[in-house]
Amino acid sequence: MRLPLEAEYRRLASPPIAGRAETLTESAASHLPAAVRRYLKVTGAMGRPRPAGFRVRFTGAIRGGPADPWMPFTAEQVSRTGENPSRYFFMKASRSGVPVHALHVLRSGTATMRVKVLGLVTVVDARGPEMDLAETVTLLNDLCIFAPGALADPSLEWVDGGAREARVAFTNAGHTVHANLHFGETGELVDFDSDDRLAVGKDGRTFTKMRWSTPLRDYSAFGPLRLASRGDAVWHAKEGPYAYGRFEMRDVIVE
Repeated sequence: MRLPLEAEYRRLASPPIAGRAETLTESAASHLPAAVRRYLKVTGAMGRPRPAGFRVRFTGAIRGGPADPWMPFTAEQVSRTGENPSRYFFMKASRSGVPVHALHVLRSGTATMRVKVLGLVTVVDARGPEMDLAETVTLLNDLCIFAPGALADPSLEWVDGGAREARVAFTNAGHTVHANLHFGETGELVDFDSDDRLAVGKDGRTFTKMRWSTPLRDYSAFGPLRLASRGDAVWHAKEGPYAYGRFEMRDVIVE
């Protein structure tokens, strides 16, 4: 028997992702900064169909703050790109042996994050304009990491930062967010940071403006693409930065 959040995730994630016919060509990507074009080639996205969406399976650990213990988790995600993008992320974690389920939903520009202990008792129900903005940044981050072929979409506006930097603005359902992309010597995306993803308090009601970054490493083959297989989620608090999430990508399917 599936508990409520997992059942909702299965329902939202079950519709198939309709693929696109267009191929990402050099001409279609000519407006992108040189570092981004190089990244598309390094990942194998150039010359392939533009992604309509992707499915990801993760393992890792997460914590609420720098002094909190790490909770192991497994997670799944389904995202759709294009004119009306969506993101559904479901996590099963364990805190002192007690199961914790979390579901992130972003569709039509509106976002929610719900967390239940024992799969039934709601401890976080975050929503509102701050949550919408935060999840829009996360969606942009996902596109950069899992679906680089989508970076040529007109919803993204780019500023060239030189051989290893680029800045991007992403607009979805009236929300515009910004981020900086940092690339390594071999052209791989090694970090992403944004000042537009507000940190959600443990009560799910308070939001704090704080820089957010996702350092990436260990690129591996996922089907025809070469993508980061490990990454962290880092809050840059005034007391100093700390990782609150450690992710290992077990499977990435871009459709």
